[in-house]
Amino acid sequence: MSTKSPECWASDPNARGLRIEVSPERSLLLPHGQFIFAELTSGGDEQNLKLVFATHEVSVRGHHLRRIETTMQRGELSLLAKLPSSQRSLITEGQPVIFEIVVTEMKQLERSPSGESNDRVMARAVSQKS
Repeated sequence: MSTKSPECWASDPNARGLRIEVSPERSLLLPHGQFIFAELTSGGDEQNLKLVFATHEVSVRGHHLRRIETTMQRGELSLLAKLPSSQRSLITEGQPVIFEIVVTEMKQLERSPSGESNDRVMARAVSQKS
């Protein structure tokens, strides 16, 4: 039996892209060269990290996400994955924990059929996934 704690992120100084495990059945690979910006916000005891690429926006909800943001800043973030709730208690205090990942293609963000703004569409998409 492995004593290694589960991980929901990984870094690699040679990474040329970020692999995102959206679900056990779906993963996505985004090249670091398409990274535009990141935004980290805190609300209550949770944090939200938004990573914007040329073609996709990745929203991550969890705890202690600053380390992930810093790793992306260095261009070394290689993996993001949601950590199953059954494994969260195995994570060492202070380590990043990802509760949810939402990936949206940029063409979906341009304008919704109802004419809503991008922010309103994203807020609705995230709340529907919760």
